[in-house]
Amino acid sequence: QLVESGGGLVQAGGSLRLSCAASGRTFSSYTMGWFRQAPGKERAFVAAFGSSSTYAGSVKGRFTISRDNAKNTVYLQMNSLKPEDTAVYYCAADKTLWVLGKASANAYEYWGQGTQVTVSS
Repeated sequence: QLVESGGGLVQAGGSLRLSCAASGRTFSSYTMGWFRQAPGKERAFVAAFGSSSTYAGSVKGRFTISRDNAKNTVYLQMNSLKPEDTAVYYCAADKTLWVLGKASANAYEYWGQGTQVTVSS
């Protein structure tokens, strides 16, 4: 089970940190990812952390993914937020530990329920 938290309403230029707590399995050997879905759009890759991290171009330099395996938790630090970052953010887990995580949502077997992030202009 994956449970996201930390979403909310923030002004443009602000920051938020999302957390994803995993239970029921040891996710240290999994690739962890973050995706987002804006209204009327498909779910899109944001970042992933296998043994290293990878990012979508639209968030690179602004977002940072990290993981604390001792706490079975993955984080997404989001800085310099823009209105176009507004979406529901989902945490996901891929049972394969890749060097870099996959950008395709189909690669991930487990999903959280999502947390809303709204960035006002």
